[in-house]
Amino acid sequence: MDRHYPFTLQPLPYSYHELSPGLDEVTLQFHHDKHLQTYVDNLNKALEPHPKFHAWTLEELLVKNEVLPEEIRQPVKNNAGGVYNHEMYFQCMGKNRESQPEGALAAAITADFGSFDEFKEKFKQEALNQFGSGWAWLIHDAKCGLHIIRLPNQDTPLPYHVYPLLLVDVWEHAYYLQYQNRRAEYLDHWFELVDWKKVGKKYHDHCGV
Repeated sequence: MDRHYPFTLQPLPYSYHELSPGLDEVTLQFHHDKHLQTYVDNLNKALEPHPKFHAWTLEELLVKNEVLPEEIRQPVKNNAGGVYNHEMYFQCMGKNRESQPEGALAAAITADFGSFDEFKEKFKQEALNQFGSGWAWLIHDAKCGLHIIRLPNQDTPLPYHVYPLLLVDVWEHAYYLQYQNRRAEYLDHWFELVDWKKVGKKYHDHCGV
């Protein structure tokens, strides 16, 4: 994610119908084309009058947010976070999805959570326990230990110097058109959409295992 201002809407890595029935075409198209586009537009609007920061990447805007002028600090945090989080969310899913992780990531999940099923249950509970809008994340620390965290709104774990591997969107706009208020049902179907090969490659690239 080394892009900089002006940011553009990145296309989905699959067609709108390829995640159905877990996420139907209408829900996915509305989420990507409307909500993510709004974050892109608002981020560009906030940055436009400040050319000093036009070369900054999404990651820099989030990690070094306190350096920005006060009048754009919160809008940039909200909207850069919205772009970063949504892009990662859409990229973590895919048509070439597997039912479970393999290799080094599978071993790490077993070591840190007991089993893949126990990981899924802990991750689901973290997502369910996020009050209001936010995200549940699988991250690894500097020693490649895995952790599950939740963050509100469009916050990211990047300022904490950890490495995001996977996240699920629990803002209502991510699922309400299809699942209404049934967040737990959405989460159960979302697990079936995760492309574990992509997540495993991130873990391998960061940890060298």
